[in-house]
Amino acid sequence: MGRKIFVNLPIGNMERSQAFFRSLGFSFNPQFTNESGACMVVADDIFVMLLTEPFFQGFTKKPVADATKSTEVLVCLSCDSRAEVDALVRKAVAGGGKTPNAPQDHGFMYGHGFEDLDGHQWELVWMDPNAAPPHA
Repeated sequence: MGRKIFVNLPIGNMERSQAFFRSLGFSFNPQFTNESGACMVVADDIFVMLLTEPFFQGFTKKPVADATKSTEVLVCLSCDSRAEVDALVRKAVAGGGKTPNAPQDHGFMYGHGFEDLDGHQWELVWMDPNAAPPHA
């Protein structure tokens, strides 16, 4: 059996976060979604659990990072094209997100990203592995 990945992120407002990510084209698995947590489907085996901060805190004895003030994780998603990278960033900004960095074009790889409503940083990247420079 292959592994699945579940990225868990603390959020401040469940309705607002789900609306934001739905506007980017993501869906939620209703079987694992309630007022405390929402299972966002990224791919067949990749999920992001949006957890209200009190619920998230129940899984750790450490303080929960405030992603608007520090970076606890960079979530990077691959895209099928440069156009998809740009389109998702535009949708994120239209939905209230921010762009912390300018786009980066390395020829064989193009990336840009956004901060979601809770300050989590999402990197989006398109890459043509056949055009990547060889390693020395």
